Amino acid sequence: MDSGNAGELVALALKRAGVSHLFTLNGGHIWPILTGATEHGIRVIDTRHEQSAAFAAEGWAKVTRECGVVAVTAGPGVTNSTSALAQAQANDSPMFVVGGRAPVARWGMGSLQEMDHVEVVRGLTKKALTLGSADDAYAMAMECVRTAPHVGPWSAAGP
Repeated sequence: MDSGNAGELVALALKRAGVSHLFTLNGGHIWPILTGATEHGIRVIDTRHEQSAAFAAEGWAKVTRECGVVAVTAGPGVTNSTSALAQAQANDSPMFVVGGRAPVARWGMGSLQEMDHVEVVRGLTKKALTLGSADDAYAMAMECVRTAPHVGPWSAAGP
C-alpha cells in the first residue's frame, strides 16, 4: 500500500473485507478511520458512549454472524469497550475492535489518553497488538476481519 494514512488504509481494508457497518463514538484519535469509512461507503453508526458502540458491534455479530466492527478512541475509549469484549468472548461473537493510540513520536511523554491498550485487552481477545506502520494497518485489519469468525483459542469465533 502506498499511503501514510493508517486510518484510510484500515477503512479500505474493512470495505474490501465486506464490512458494511462500523460502530463508534467519534474521537480525535480515530477520525481518519471514520472519514475513510464514510468515503468508502461503510455506514458509520455514532453512539453516545464507547460501551454502547462496542455492544452494538457485538450484537451485530450475533445477529448477522459477520464480524462486528467498532472503532474507539485511545485510553478511555478502549477501556470502555472491555465489557463488550468479554461478552463477545463468552458468546463466540466475531468482533474486530480498532483502538486509537497516541502518536508514536510522542509515546511515553504523557500524551492525551496514552496507555498500554494491549495489556488491557490481551486476556479478552485472540490478538492484541500495536501496529508499527500504515501498511501494517491495512494488512492487519484485513486479516482480523477475515479471521474473526474462524480462529481462536476458545472456539470458532470471538473478538
